[in-house]
Amino acid sequence: MITRGHLRTLALSLPEVVELDHHGMDSYRIRGRIFATVPDDHHVRVMVDETEIRAAVTEDPSTFEAVTWGGRLGCVAVDLRTVSSEHLHQLLTEAWLRKAPVRLARSFGERSAG
Repeated sequence: MITRGHLRTLALSLPEVVELDHHGMDSYRIRGRIFATVPDDHHVRVMVDETEIRAAVTEDPSTFEAVTWGGRLGCVAVDLRTVSSEHLHQLLTEAWLRKAPVRLARSFGERSAG
C-alpha cells in the first residue's frame, strides 16, 4: 500500500514539482500546471494521456479507473492500496513529462537515460 507520504515523496522527487491546494485536494504541479491530484487518502488522479489511461485500466481495472471530464478522458484514478510503487512512479513521471516545459522534460530525459 502506498501512503500519502510515499506518494508525496514520489511526486516531489521530480524536478521543480510543488504541492499546492486545489479545491481542497492536494495537487502536484510543474510550473503551475497540475499533473496529479489527491482526492482522498486512498486515491490519486494522474493526468496521463488517453493511451496510458486505457492501458492502465485494461491491465488492472481493480487498481485503475478512467476519469472523464467534459466528455473526454481526463486522467486515471489510481488506488493507492493496490498499485505498486514502480507503476505509480512511472505514471507520475509520464504525467509530469506531459506538463513540463519541453526543455526541462528533455533535460530530465537525458539525465534519466544517462
